[in-house]
Amino acid sequence: MLDSITNTTKDRMVKALESIAKDLAKLRTGKASTAMLDSIKVDYYGTEMPINQVASIAIPEARLIVIQPWDKNAIDPIIRAINSSDIDLPPQSDGNVIRLAIPALTEERRKDLVKVAAKIAEEGKISIRNIRRDAIEQIKKGQKDGDIPEDTAKRGSDKIQELTDEYSGKIDELKKKKEDEIMHI
Repeated sequence: MLDSITNTTKDRMVKALESIAKDLAKLRTGKASTAMLDSIKVDYYGTEMPINQVASIAIPEARLIVIQPWDKNAIDPIIRAINSSDIDLPPQSDGNVIRLAIPALTEERRKDLVKVAAKIAEEGKISIRNIRRDAIEQIKKGQKDGDIPEDTAKRGSDKIQELTDEYSGKIDELKKKKEDEIMHI
């Protein structure tokens, strides 16, 4: 039973870490990234589709994203989807491709983005701590029901705490890496 609790806890922590990594990847750093477009859905012939399923996305320069639709009729829906998204970049089209130029970030905007990255990381740590709390409660319940001996419960709690420390550290690493990326000019 303890192995099951530990494995479930680790799986949940891995998923939380992946979610935080995705959220941090969406932050605009002054460099082009295809991850910036991951959340954009295009209304393509009445169906909401991710932008990468209706066009190829390339980054020919550090501050430019080029979107080339596979169907020329998709250009207008892609432009509408980009304009209604939260990426705040004006699309420019020549009828064949769509270009998104990424402006350089000001120092003030960089500091704001570092704060946003810190907030995302803190939310991730809260999520990890909530997962830890759930696992500890399961262990205590198992001990109370007589399914888990006291010494095994103690070892299980220690193992859960080790996992919590490990994944909190990984979130700190992701945050540090993102902050460096944001502050790098």
